[in-house]
Amino acid sequence: MTVKKEKLVLVGNGMAGVNAVEHLLKLAPDKYEVTIFGSEPHPNYNRILLSYVLSGDSKVEDIVIHPYEWYTNNNITLYTNQTITGIDTLSQTVTSDKGLTVSYDKLILATGSNPFMIPMPGADKEGVMAYRTIRDCEIMIESAKKYKKAIVIGGGLLGLEAARGFLNLGMKVDVVHIGDTIMERQLDRTASKMLQAALEEQGINFLLEKQSVEIIGGKRVTGLKFKDGTIAEADLIVMAVGIRPNVALAKEASVECNPGIIVNDYLQTSVPNVYAVGECAMHRGIAYGLVAPLYEQGAVLAKHLAGVETGPYEGSILYTKLKVSGVDVFSGGQFVDAEGTKAIRIHDEFTGVYKKVVIKENKIIGAVLFGDTADGTRLMQMIREETDISGMGKTAILTDSSGGGGAASGVAEMKDDAIICGCNGVTKGTICSAIKDQGLTTVDEVKNCTTASRSCGGCKPLVSDLLAFTLGASYDKNAAKETICGCTTHTRDEVVTAIREKGLSHVREVMNVLEWKNEEGCSKCRPALNYYLGMISPETYKDDSTSRFVNERMHANIQKDGTYSVVPRIYGGVTNPTELKRIAEVAEQFNVPTVKFTGGQRLDLLGVKKEDLTAMWEALDMPSGYAYGKALRTVKTCVGETFCRFGTGDAMGVGIELEKRFERLNTPAKVKLAVSGCPRNCAESGIKDLGVVSVDGGWELYAGGNGGVKVRVGDLMSTVKTEEEIIEYTEAYLQYYRETGKYGERTSEWVHRLGIDRIREVVENEAERKQLCERMDLALSVTQDPWKQAIDSKKIQRDLYEVVELK
Repeated sequence: MTVKKEKLVLVGNGMAGVNAVEHLLKLAPDKYEVTIFGSEPHPNYNRILLSYVLSGDSKVEDIVIHPYEWYTNNNITLYTNQTITGIDTLSQTVTSDKGLTVSYDKLILATGSNPFMIPMPGADKEGVMAYRTIRDCEIMIESAKKYKKAIVIGGGLLGLEAARGFLNLGMKVDVVHIGDTIMERQLDRTASKMLQAALEEQGINFLLEKQSVEIIGGKRVTGLKFKDGTIAEADLIVMAVGIRPNVALAKEASVECNPGIIVNDYLQTSVPNVYAVGECAMHRGIAYGLVAPLYEQGAVLAKHLAGVETGPYEGSILYTKLKVSGVDVFSGGQFVDAEGTKAIRIHDEFTGVYKKVVIKENKIIGAVLFGDTADGTRLMQMIREETDISGMGKTAILTDSSGGGGAASGVAEMKDDAIICGCNGVTKGTICSAIKDQGLTTVDEVKNCTTASRSCGGCKPLVSDLLAFTLGASYDKNAAKETICGCTTHTRDEVVTAIREKGLSHVREVMNVLEWKNEEGCSKCRPALNYYLGMISPETYKDDSTSRFVNERMHANIQKDGTYSVVPRIYGGVTNPTELKRIAEVAEQFNVPTVKFTGGQRLDLLGVKKEDLTAMWEALDMPSGYAYGKALRTVKTCVGETFCRFGTGDAMGVGIELEKRFERLNTPAKVKLAVSGCPRNCAESGIKDLGVVSVDGGWELYAGGNGGVKVRVGDLMSTVKTEEEIIEYTEAYLQYYRETGKYGERTSEWVHRLGIDRIREVVENEAERKQLCERMDLALSVTQDPWKQAIDSKKIQRDLYEVVELK
């Protein structure tokens, strides 16, 4: 007998509500039929990371927590870009602004909060806005292209993140704050002043103890006037002065609010079967605005809805562990000195580290950490458990995070429900179970599997410690940070970010600015830097041939006897008698000892002398096939519908078009494509970097295949209908690989690392796909055939191909 599922409706597609649903699905996957409404046109994303999108360090897809596939896989009906405007608590239905009415047995209100806009004269002018959503980020990014001066009102976390984003966008920025210290809710005075100094070094200007009274200008803002009569110029003003619970919907349905939606210890509202969670909820007189308490609420709510025994939600001890413009900060509990408290402080002005714990009656009640936040989780555990510290050495509380037994013993003492990643609410138990069950060995693998460290990254040291604790001696801690090579301590992402932010334009400049340990670099890092520079600035960067491997520098594959092989481009493996005659005649003219068909349907002329290369290329009058390069190699095809009685698609035509489109495209590693005209797959499309297969009504695109030493069958990425879409989707896929792949990393490894769901989400997002295609257009617009360049340049011939006889 099939048990009828109850209907659960979630109003709000944000972090708190969806996290509660995620918990519920794990506890009772078959209990509810779930429907979610979200006002924004996006799946659930991490609002904490909006500043990374604003600054250009991340793309929108990078901050998505639950992609569309997650909803589909869990049988959740999702309505995006649709706002619930009415609740009928008698008939138990909700109605949206699109006229859709859905019934519920249980209703969760997770309507979040609204940014507070100061009601001052001029607040309605063009160029005055809040900072709360992806759309706000997009408006700010567009504004930065036209305007040069911004003001952020509010010296809290959100305001500082907005300010840092404007700096990265090339704008000058003032932060206006009514108090005399910034982030006063999270930091004490000492830490606040240290943070201010660090941000001033980055370029942010602070106007403290300033009360804003009027926004001046005509139709658009031109400045901000203060109570003391002074004026600060601005083209754009962002208000980041606080939030208010979004309760309009609840009030209209006669749900008790004051000022947030009143909930009890099981998140129940005053109306039967209606619950509230997140920033809209008011519990015991407190509306929480930090993510960790909201996840704690969601865990209790999920257990209650699942019918699982659970203790009540009794409130949260507030704590924050995050990066503010690259600076690590932590605070938790009651960290301000008060009557009856004593404090332990460490302040190292040389290294910029400040630590403080506040103690009352031999118990830690609060802590502030600046510059080094590794002890934050341990201190929060002591605060929560009211640990008696009377028998401890007081300074050891701050100076020994491991209790003398190393980092692993520090995390060993934590309980399984200790929150390791506050941004995403991931516990120690979840991480340790994933490490054991999934065979995880690196921080990146833990991030991809559990989302821990996916957000601000502040918990990466703890994740690394948990790997060491769980895996023991088999854990390679150096794997926690994969540097480009031994010449540097920097990772691929750190190098790419530095090139973009600092405007670096030469290989040696990168090594100098980033303080390479080996000032000459090595054969691993120099080609990587050369690729990253060209990928970032295709129009302006001049390729450094000295930083390329010999095959790429010579544009021919060197053989073990010192001769070279020449592989001309044969588009899609399709040739003609004239081309074949010319290849044969050139092979005879230059006494080529061996001519071989390659696995990619081309002809390889083997045994060519170095001094004959340019003359041979000129005689062939064909473009380079890039058989030597980290670039598009071949596009293998079958005959398709043109000749095959089973064919359903024009494999040869599509293959030729793909090869002509992407020839000469530099990529992190070699790329091979294939097009099969029917599911029989004669072109072996399933084991190519991108394989295209004709099916009834369209084409399937397979990503990340590999037929080499580590055979990997490609993952189905997308299904498209037209040949034009094949080109468009391939452009987006290859450009995303170019921008996020590590140098030398094949797509098979890249797809495994990022996950096909994430790649699919990017490629199938129309706006993101368009942007990737535009950047691909730019990259391809500056490419030139290297064989033709060598033929036309006596200098290139003299430097690379002429044999100098010694006398």
